[in-house]
Amino acid sequence: MRYISIHGVILFFLTALIVQAAPAKKPNILIYLSDDHLLLDSSVYGATDIPTPNMEKLAAAGLTFNRAFVASPACAPSRAAMLTGLMPARNGAEANHTYARPGTKRLPAYLHELGYEVVAFGKIAHGNDVTDCGFDSFKKNAEVQVLGKNVTEFLTQRKSTKPLCLFVGTSNPHVPWPAKTSFDPAKVILPPKHIDTPETRAHRAMYYQEIKDLDILLGDLMQLSNQYLGSETIMMYSSDHGAQWPFGKWNLYDAGIRCPLIIAWPGVTKPNTQTEAMVSWIDFLPTLIEIGGGQPPLDIDGQSFVKVLNNPQATHRDRIYTTHSGDGDKNVYPIRSLRTEQYKYIWNLHPEYAHTNHSDLLLKPGAGAYWRSWEEKAKTDPEARAIMDKYHQRPSEELYDITKDPWEENNLAEQPEFQALKKEMRHELEKWMEEQGDQRTVFNTPRPLNKPETYAIGADINK
Repeated sequence: MRYISIHGVILFFLTALIVQAAPAKKPNILIYLSDDHLLLDSSVYGATDIPTPNMEKLAAAGLTFNRAFVASPACAPSRAAMLTGLMPARNGAEANHTYARPGTKRLPAYLHELGYEVVAFGKIAHGNDVTDCGFDSFKKNAEVQVLGKNVTEFLTQRKSTKPLCLFVGTSNPHVPWPAKTSFDPAKVILPPKHIDTPETRAHRAMYYQEIKDLDILLGDLMQLSNQYLGSETIMMYSSDHGAQWPFGKWNLYDAGIRCPLIIAWPGVTKPNTQTEAMVSWIDFLPTLIEIGGGQPPLDIDGQSFVKVLNNPQATHRDRIYTTHSGDGDKNVYPIRSLRTEQYKYIWNLHPEYAHTNHSDLLLKPGAGAYWRSWEEKAKTDPEARAIMDKYHQRPSEELYDITKDPWEENNLAEQPEFQALKKEMRHELEKWMEEQGDQRTVFNTPRPLNKPETYAIGADINK
């Protein structure tokens, strides 16, 4: 009979305890963000006129979210919400080109506490706000051609052994769109609420080129991730809000607030799966904290959706709140909304204002120049005139059945059978706004509907 010494037994059990207590290796994370990309403008979400093969490849490897939303449909407030886990009224970045209040804790600080190196290339925070976010290093150039070079250089020269959270943000497909495009304007498919003119189609083809180019960069990033960070790296793609088209960016319709979100986490997300769980950009912060092994803070608005990554059938939110407070003097139109799985309630706080944006006021080539063709067609085409009027003139309240009317064309707010639902959703939205400390601030001088000279196509915006 062989005997094992008491010291050997103790050593065996101590070793087993140490192995059990050793923390799991924290995964590397690569997050790729685009700028102004409507999810429906990609083949992975059903588009037939704009192939995005690398998004499809990422989706085949992981989980595609069909109902992901941003907190606000403008760059600065959307990104500030993502980086703080707080809605705009709570973090201070309400209007575009405004930043979170000084001292507000950002995502890099949380990840540093978990031992991560956090690096940003391109447009992650908005403008100069990136300097206050606490990234270990960053480069602001967001051009597709430069981003790939900078990320490659960083990964080939990196010495740190810490787990890495790498943010890469392209400016595509933000305007101005390139004059040269590989897409045939005659073959693009125009969404509802667009006026079909040659100029519209030409600009649509330009916009598609930027999506094609950002998809190519996604493929490059996937290869770089596998080569330098390992096959277990978490890959994520999303966009800060919808595209700069009428009824998109700067609006609370789904074309403005619904965003692409694809996440591949080897060993966790099942390949080629989809989820209907409703999530928000404010949920990114707590989700990343939980992925990194931490406990998300309780005093933020975001909620971790790690459970959805493990189980695509799981639910997450039953309510999505969104806010928009304007963008300089080009878009002075505060809006709030509440969205459930079936209904969307929109409250236009000042229906006496005209809705405008940079496109129809600045009329820049590769951006909003097509608006002149819209105005010209509206002079003789009643349907075109109706679209123009609907764009500028909004009712106080809008209510849509998203399941039957995904493009939000049929406003139910005045129909008798929906009055109880409208009242209930209005009350719920007002209560939430009060809890948020939302002051309903108007940040610039509005353009009154009764003064069409202030918002007419081609009007001098300085008057």
